[in-house]
Amino acid sequence: MGTLSVRGITKKYGSLTAIDHLDFDVHDGEFFVILGPSGAGKTTTLKSVAGLVDMEEGSVAVNGIDLTMVEPYHRNIAMAFESYALYPNKTVRQNLASPLKSGRTGHYSADEIEQRILTVTKTLGIDQLLDRFPREVSNGQRQRTALGRVLIRPADIYLLDEPLSHLDAKLRATMRAELKAIAQNSNTTTIYVTHDYQEALALADRIAVLRHGKFVQIGTPVEIWREPIDSFVAKSLGQPEINLIDAVVANGRITALAGAIDIPKPDGLSEGKVRLGLRPSELVPGVQVPGHVQIKGTVRISERLGRDIELEVSVGDGHLIVVTDSSKAVAERDDVVLSIDVPQIHVFAGGDPGQDTARLGSAQQISPVTKEVEQ
Repeated sequence: MGTLSVRGITKKYGSLTAIDHLDFDVHDGEFFVILGPSGAGKTTTLKSVAGLVDMEEGSVAVNGIDLTMVEPYHRNIAMAFESYALYPNKTVRQNLASPLKSGRTGHYSADEIEQRILTVTKTLGIDQLLDRFPREVSNGQRQRTALGRVLIRPADIYLLDEPLSHLDAKLRATMRAELKAIAQNSNTTTIYVTHDYQEALALADRIAVLRHGKFVQIGTPVEIWREPIDSFVAKSLGQPEINLIDAVVANGRITALAGAIDIPKPDGLSEGKVRLGLRPSELVPGVQVPGHVQIKGTVRISERLGRDIELEVSVGDGHLIVVTDSSKAVAERDDVVLSIDVPQIHVFAGGDPGQDTARLGSAQQISPVTKEVEQ
């Protein structure tokens, strides 16, 4: 268990700035998830905390002790890499035991080591592989072995770099639940890196959304989902992505899609161009709820995806993507009315769709919708 305080860490590779003056704190026992696309600087952030790269600026403190100039093996931080980093000439049992035999993590008897190995391997579902070599197991089993080698040793902070990325979908879902249970039962402090929004929402106490080496927003899963600070964050969570459509604020109204959306302007929102964000899962077809915004359209494409149906609905001069329960009787070419509650409609700055960081209106909160701020 431990607390982590990171201040102003910066890492450059030549002219490329991988991470740029990051500041964040991780509380004791917290499961902190860093979410971002490839190349955002997620792994570099973990390596900087672990001391595996030399930073240009910044400091790292664990439990209030500055470890910036401390060698990695004296930081009591355990890290699982996305690459397996297993000893090819050692069995799964020997790989798992290696951190406990180094002497740097304490001294353990043979019985204690074996008990820890059995506990971790049963949790990870690899207890039947203990006498096999890495070359004799699958990629997913290698990754679970690499994860087990980290979890088996006591540490102040655990750093997990996309540890489930090589697992199949069913096993990933199972392992998400197991990781959450391990963190809660052992009260471990964990920083977890992923590009998968489902992992972030399922595991995190808090999520930090990273882009181009900077944190865009840090908050609880509910805050990140309900109050994205800009459209980049909004697009980072949800599949399919949030619908972003151009709109105009004029004469006390917000209109979009050739008038198919027409809602009152919230207080504090200036007239001009904006963009509306509507999550596909929050657009409900065929139900007209009093007080909700009603949007009329025609189903263009209907795709059944197991328990869900994904619809492309033609609305005015554009279209909206909708995800609904497969039990709903919605077919292609059907006319449909979509309902959405006003607080679930996000308002972002207008202009070029690629300009996700433009500032909207004043600095005060626009209620009941969210605003986009300058990064």
